[in-house]
Amino acid sequence: MREFKRILIKIFYMKIGVTGISGRMGKAIASTILQDSIVELSSGLTRHGSELVNRNLADFLGFDKGEAKITANIEEFIANCDAIIDFSSPALSLEIAQRCAESSKIMVCGTTGFSDKEKQELISYAKEAVIIWSSNMSVGVNLLMNLAEKVASVLHDDYDIEIVEMHHKNKVDAPSGTALSLGAAAAKGRNVDLKEVANMARFGKDAQRKQGEIGFATLRGGDVIGDHSVVFAGEGERIELTHKASNRDIFAKGAVRAAIWGSAKQAGFYSMRDVLS
Repeated sequence: MREFKRILIKIFYMKIGVTGISGRMGKAIASTILQDSIVELSSGLTRHGSELVNRNLADFLGFDKGEAKITANIEEFIANCDAIIDFSSPALSLEIAQRCAESSKIMVCGTTGFSDKEKQELISYAKEAVIIWSSNMSVGVNLLMNLAEKVASVLHDDYDIEIVEMHHKNKVDAPSGTALSLGAAAAKGRNVDLKEVANMARFGKDAQRKQGEIGFATLRGGDVIGDHSVVFAGEGERIELTHKASNRDIFAKGAVRAAIWGSAKQAGFYSMRDVLS
């Protein structure tokens, strides 16, 4: 009972900071925190030279409560938080992770586009901090990953697997981190290494599909938040598992849920699937 009370107090007084506060995802996460009755929005990080520095965070987001400020000083940002939610770039995420490890802060990271070396560096900081990373914080998408793994394990390579994803025209990485995670889930279901069976693009006259490969198709355009499908195509039938995001709030709510979950955990590297389990 005493331990439960300690965790409860820690959660109710949890101060969360958000990186990339001027971006669409940063705004969505910060707004979600401001409307949550359990956690508190304590700081927002922006780039150096931004006109937003020292501006009231709640006012910037269109709310009338809150004393938190926007800052470009990472040390000040980290000091004001118990947990950080970060959807930024690999370089900034790694810097945030290092500082979280140094100060034992919780980090929820939704950044994609890490190289293998960068991903390993991120994982290394989890020796001293709770780091929760996922290519997608949506409950629905993580359910889709579980389904993709299960279906792939049942169908084996009698069915061809294709991952199709579409995002807004400004997204820089391709395929999306979520698409790669879906591919990894399907590969796990088949007990194969995604790197050995992935086909990221087809072009030319000699592009016939190989037995057992997992193909990826990347679409970009407009303001699409995120559509993902896993297609299992067999002889005479096709199974399609699809998730379409129509609002960024689903990612924001998942990230806040992960931060709260992380408050009761020891240092380690976790995924959104751990949170939902």
